[in-house]
Amino acid sequence: MENKLETIMDIGQVMSILPHRYPFLLVDRVVEYEPGVRIVGLKNVTINEPFFQGHFPGHPIMPGVLIIEGMAQVGGILAYLASSDEVKKKVCYFATIDNAKFRKPVRPGDQLLIEMTATACKRGIWCFHGKATVDGKTAAEADLKATFAAMDRQ
Repeated sequence: MENKLETIMDIGQVMSILPHRYPFLLVDRVVEYEPGVRIVGLKNVTINEPFFQGHFPGHPIMPGVLIIEGMAQVGGILAYLASSDEVKKKVCYFATIDNAKFRKPVRPGDQLLIEMTATACKRGIWCFHGKATVDGKTAAEADLKATFAAMDRQ
């Protein structure tokens, strides 16, 4: 029997927070949320993803950098939801990555659960520990930092 994850935030709500759009939006929904503390986002990985054309033909694997980007996007949602209205007028920018480890390939058909836990927030800089899992097994983990800044208009 399949375990159905509850939707806390659907794709429309995710898109109202994140500026990313296809093919770079890497969060389909939020399934768990503890305000200012922890969030879990879900990414359904399909063979239709454009990166699978070249990574790798005949052996499709989701690029690790995109798993990390998914972590940054889920962390950005957590930071946004915990921020003041003034900060919410800005964009959350991914600032640093440390201790990245890739443990298991992510393939088409996988459901990637991305758990981000806030470890600190000082002077507007958010620190997170992220863990991405497939079927309960760790695919990747990393420590990330992010901050909000005005979006440059060109």
